[in-house]
Amino acid sequence: MFRSLRRALCAMAAALLLPLGAGAQTAQAAEPGAGYWHTSGRQILDAAGQPVRVAGINWFGFETGNHVVHGLWSRDYKSMIDQMKSLGYNTLRMPFSDDILKPGTMPDSINFADGKNADLQGLTSLQVLDKIVAYAGQDGLKVILDRHRPDAAGQSALWYTAAVPESTWIANLKALATRYAGNPTVIGIDLHNEPHDPACWGCGDTARDWRLAAQRAGNAVLSVNPDLLIFVEGVQTYNGVSGWWGGNLMGVADHPVRLDVPNRVVYSAHDYATSVAQQSWFSDPSFPDNMPGIWDKYWGYIFKQNIAPVWVGEFGTTLQSTVDQKWLAALVAYLRPTSTYGADSFHWTFWSWNPNSGDTGGILKDDWSTVDTVKDGYLASIKAPGFPAGGGGPGPGGPGGSTAACTAAYTVSSDWGGGFNAEVKVTNSGTTALKSWKVSWTWPGSQKVTSMWNASYTQSGSTVTASNASHNGSVAAGGSASFGFGGAPGGGGVPSVSCTAT
Repeated sequence: MFRSLRRALCAMAAALLLPLGAGAQTAQAAEPGAGYWHTSGRQILDAAGQPVRVAGINWFGFETGNHVVHGLWSRDYKSMIDQMKSLGYNTLRMPFSDDILKPGTMPDSINFADGKNADLQGLTSLQVLDKIVAYAGQDGLKVILDRHRPDAAGQSALWYTAAVPESTWIANLKALATRYAGNPTVIGIDLHNEPHDPACWGCGDTARDWRLAAQRAGNAVLSVNPDLLIFVEGVQTYNGVSGWWGGNLMGVADHPVRLDVPNRVVYSAHDYATSVAQQSWFSDPSFPDNMPGIWDKYWGYIFKQNIAPVWVGEFGTTLQSTVDQKWLAALVAYLRPTSTYGADSFHWTFWSWNPNSGDTGGILKDDWSTVDTVKDGYLASIKAPGFPAGGGGPGPGGPGGSTAACTAAYTVSSDWGGGFNAEVKVTNSGTTALKSWKVSWTWPGSQKVTSMWNASYTQSGSTVTASNASHNGSVAAGGSASFGFGGAPGGGGVPSVSCTAT
């Protein structure tokens, strides 16, 4: 992405397993998502052969002059990842530039006051990335590394520049693949962000043919870490037909990416709305009914013809215009709701977590804390459960006869008198995985819930009962899930909270 965002920055400096048919196998004992992943037709499967769904978020900054994810000037990185998990995102796409692989590259704009980000002090950018990967895995999120730019100065049309030749690109991809070998939190690498004109697909010119370059780089990555998925974006123009940067995968039909290790290719498309740029299809009289046909042509056919999995690595909008609102609703429907299709669906990571994306905004508002619940709400039907937490720990079963148990912690995040926002964190305090949970509290005053996300609720008088959403009811032993809500009036304080679970 990064069209007006690039300008702004320069100015500044699954896993739900559902039956896929009548003869579908029953779920195995392991939680879906464990271990390294591979592909089978249009699906991504975990190490046990169970289908998984990537349903995640982009968190950018390592590719910029800050050399670290943005927002750490405001918050602790662990609180950010916890909030992503609480909202039901199960994967992080982490853009980076080759600059962070230069020896001694240090992050800036990290706030260490009041104990925030304490364990990041003195670390290089790569070491901070290690910390983020480790904590994401501990939280049950997967990570896709995205080579977004050759350097922090800006996006490049081709995968190389005069300053960063192909040899450096490949050497750095191999270095990252080696660095995270044996750590299945990092499931794969997006080889290069948004190749565009003069990049071609299948033209045979090694200086411009992105498909051939992806094969060279993908094979290099797999030579040192054969377990990774290789995410390959499209180009801009194929056979004279142009679309979004990185969004045109029409060439796959005639020129598929072939790697030395089978079942590792995932094709990636980017798609945007008018807040990024105009396209002819937005002014078509049949809009938005014309959009499924557009998506079929550029990338959807790969999924529908069972050629390979398709991951929409970026899509986003400010949601300011009616056209953009209709576009996002249509795209979410096209990506297939999890409740209907489970993991037999398109994969996705929304752009972006960051509010400082100039032409899309983010899931967070400008205070880097408050959730844009309208934007997040559009994505509810395609979210999917998280994955087993990394680093070992109790399995989903536990000893026979164990009892499900949970605790809940209620925190007021903001209170302006006329209203307030709060978050409730549910923790599995037992020895067996939770299937569902329910939280109750009684306010001493006249407070009423005005909105709630990541849970459903009923309120009778001053007593509120909140139940898990479909994507966060399953909680591993020792794990947690969260939901948030708005209420009015403010000044209610923190009531005692009870939690029951099955």
